Amino acid sequence: MTDQNTPETAPKNAYSSDQIKVLEGLEAVRKRPGMYIGGTGLGPLHHLVYEVVDNSIDEAMAGFASFVSVSVLADGSVSVTDDGRGIPVDPVKNDDPSLDGKSAVEVVLTKLHAGGKFGQEGSAYKVSGGLHGVGVSCVNALSSRLEVEVWRDGMIHGITFERGVVTKDIHEIGPIPKGASRTSGTQVVFKPDGEIFEDTTFDYQVLVNRLRELSYLNPGVTIKLTDERVGADGKPKHDVFKADNGLLEYVQHLMKGKTEVSSPVFISKSIEEENLLVEVALQYHDGYNELLKTFANNINNPDGGTHAQGFKLALTRTLNGYAKRSGILKEKDATPTGDDLREGLIAVVSVKLPDPAFNNQPKERLLNPEIEGFVSSAVTEALTNWLEENPGEAKRLCMKGIVAAQAREAARKARELTRRKTALDSGSMPHKLRDCKTKDLDRAEIFIVEGDSAGGSATQGRDVETQAILPLKGKILNVERARIDQVLKFEEIRTLIAALRCGIGQEFDVTKLRYGKIIIMT
Repeated sequence: MTDQNTPETAPKNAYSSDQIKVLEGLEAVRKRPGMYIGGTGLGPLHHLVYEVVDNSIDEAMAGFASFVSVSVLADGSVSVTDDGRGIPVDPVKNDDPSLDGKSAVEVVLTKLHAGGKFGQEGSAYKVSGGLHGVGVSCVNALSSRLEVEVWRDGMIHGITFERGVVTKDIHEIGPIPKGASRTSGTQVVFKPDGEIFEDTTFDYQVLVNRLRELSYLNPGVTIKLTDERVGADGKPKHDVFKADNGLLEYVQHLMKGKTEVSSPVFISKSIEEENLLVEVALQYHDGYNELLKTFANNINNPDGGTHAQGFKLALTRTLNGYAKRSGILKEKDATPTGDDLREGLIAVVSVKLPDPAFNNQPKERLLNPEIEGFVSSAVTEALTNWLEENPGEAKRLCMKGIVAAQAREAARKARELTRRKTALDSGSMPHKLRDCKTKDLDRAEIFIVEGDSAGGSATQGRDVETQAILPLKGKILNVERARIDQVLKFEEIRTLIAALRCGIGQEFDVTKLRYGKIIIMT
């Protein structure tokens, strides 16, 4: 007897072909948006704007656009306009009957992996930052409404979608007005779908940061941003970004408020036959923090990747090599590590390449292996020349790294000394600590008081069962701007480390904290 179960009558644990579902086209994007734009929170919401803007920037990178205008409209939708060539509107020729004969703009906006950015011979773009046929169609899928106007060949064309479905086919709106400020281009107006996103409110400052960044990465392109939502002052917001000096201006922007210890360095190298370009700008300040920003085809890669690896490798080898050749780095000196040599560094690395590979859809890390050697070679050559031509600044940078290496070694010794003196691993406590009896984290609390006299008074008034008292001398070191070796020279800080039992630096472990509350009495 054969099994006659239907999907309606099949047991709950059944698993057969009836349970296999196929999500077609944009339906998959709406069902699993996280796979395409990383989620449904505020970050992915703003990513919609970036994807549309990236298409306009691609036109600028190809030499066909000079401005991009972004507007947050009063109803919360976003308009992105450029003066590029305009998305093609002529019919597509394709073996797939569902595509054959449809306008190119409809195919681009409704079919995943349709577009002109695949880098093959005859591609519309040598390099691009968009999602290679995924980006703008994802925006369409995740918008309750999306309208496109294409200015092309003397005519304005329009098409309208709702949740990725065409509601008004491609049509002619009318001729491009005589004397118009542009004769070609694309305008996309979309409203994010409230059924998909947790919040559809765009943050103006978030958009400012990204569009300013794009202006630095694309010298000479004008990017306008307008917020037509009326603010507290009753006026719309408006900003214009244009950086003729590109990454050099970016580094200068990031250096604001910091004391320079070197002049800015700009590096550029291209291989035209391979459509490869790397640009680097860097400068040092007198602080200790490092800031390295990396981009591939204008896309920010917060986790770095092969371009970051190539830059770091070249910087370390070049600076150490120069320091040794010039006698700045002595044999007795500890050789600075990459971390030592990047103390106080602000750098931006931007690469353009025809076929980028990333670790995920948000493109957080660049994976192309050939880029590491390309960037490393470019930085090594240019930085070596700069060091030779600027011996005074070169010595300052090398000495900065050597001092950082000395501080790192001193900090290591100080940590070991701190462990021995306080016997952190053996359970002994600082002699100044008036500890409480309980070992219950939720009940135990420690009061940090200024001076021994205050410590005595607090000890007399405490609950010995649950309250510990730790007197410390006042006005100890401000650790925010001090190296770790300087920090650990202070007995009061070592005492505090020992009392709390959490350790420091890479060995910090909050689960070892002995007290549920830390109270500072002033």
